[in-house]
Amino acid sequence: MSHAAESHPLPRARRVLCDRCQRPQQTCICHWVTALPNLVDVLLLQHPLEVANAKGSARLLDLCLQRSAMVVGETFAPEALLALLQSDRRRAVLLYPDTADERSLGIPPPPPFDPEWMGEPQRLRLVVLDGTWRKSRKMLYLNPLLQQLPRLQLRDTPPSHYLIRKAHLPDQLSTLEASCYALAQLEGAPHRYDPLIAAFDGFVAQQQGYVPPRVVTATAP
Repeated sequence: MSHAAESHPLPRARRVLCDRCQRPQQTCICHWVTALPNLVDVLLLQHPLEVANAKGSARLLDLCLQRSAMVVGETFAPEALLALLQSDRRRAVLLYPDTADERSLGIPPPPPFDPEWMGEPQRLRLVVLDGTWRKSRKMLYLNPLLQQLPRLQLRDTPPSHYLIRKAHLPDQLSTLEASCYALAQLEGAPHRYDPLIAAFDGFVAQQQGYVPPRVVTATAP
């Protein structure tokens, strides 16, 4: 009497990740990295759901900037967050719009941003929340220390090049774009970060290449 051999599914081969950008080697973005020295330090607080998001721009930004750090989390221990904000005795400024609906959540108005601080950009730290609008607002709500930071309001920004993610607001930008425009504004150098925007365009084009074209089916009149 013969017995059929049992079949077992073969284990999937693990994708090899790039040591630098932590993406699969087939979708590595290191060739878009354009190293630039920034005077204003950048602290990227990334929501956990953005870590594996292939369309996210924060990792590329972190690789490009000479002075930057990325920390993943939604709620941060106050002592640890305070140490990140006050490292090197820099003045922390939050890149986040002050919206009216925050008052309904119990978030107090932020302290004012003093334009004179822009005279010493090397003493500033730009704090950036990397996440969707809803997730970044939750991060702000859950971390009172962030609510106590003065905020930088972007002005005269061009339309977003972020064609691979849906914007919820007309002037909504990617993390990389918003950070580059903020750094240029704080450092008084309008075109210093143009190479990073150009690199971002290449990154966006690469991501678009992974999306199969839509097939439009003609309908009878």
